[in-house]
Amino acid sequence: MSLKKSKFELVNRGFSKTLVLISGWATDYRVFENLDLEYNYLFAKQFSYTNFNQELLDVLEQNKIERVSFFGWSQGAFLATDFALKNPHKTDELFLLSVRKRYEKNSLRQVKENLEKNKVECLSKFYADCFSTFDNEGAGWFKKNLLNSYLKEMAIEDLIGGLDYLAFAEIKPELLGGFSKIKIFHGRLDRIAPFIEAQRIKEELRQATLIDFPKLGHNLFLNREFQERFSL
Repeated sequence: MSLKKSKFELVNRGFSKTLVLISGWATDYRVFENLDLEYNYLFAKQFSYTNFNQELLDVLEQNKIERVSFFGWSQGAFLATDFALKNPHKTDELFLLSVRKRYEKNSLRQVKENLEKNKVECLSKFYADCFSTFDNEGAGWFKKNLLNSYLKEMAIEDLIGGLDYLAFAEIKPELLGGFSKIKIFHGRLDRIAPFIEAQRIKEELRQATLIDFPKLGHNLFLNREFQERFSL
């Protein structure tokens, strides 16, 4: 488990609400570079899995931010919902992307073995699996802007720390009943978190809205269709 302190960056974009953006495994805040939503952004630039909630609370206090919305993608959705459950008075909206209740420990163990055997090969496959064969737009942007730097810069110890966190992370829909503003965004062609996972969470969260994307995969927000449908 990573011992690094969480790092945040607040970007005032002139809006009344602030959105905390939390990326998925093997990515970082740069994956949100093209996202243009009507919020100020609070980027989680580095994760401390053990101290994330308190460190985020400290940042909100320092910047005099009363409430925030969350944009939690994949692994980021676990961190977002955990914060929300422990700090409902600080939480406004929950946007959960490419989410599932939990990841199987055996699958995570296999990823860890592949990672230790050949990091570049393991990550290359993972990044390819993040996009559907229809999403040339998202996959093309990722390949051009992030792929090479991610393959070089992602440290083994941080990647393993993320897998260790996911081995115990869980979303429990029955505990989220007190939140009225929840949207779940999911690609029907997601190969990492199958669409059925989002459907099961939605079944238990009657107040949530499920927005599906028939031709998109795990990383759906790099496609312009996502932004066009985000506020509908």
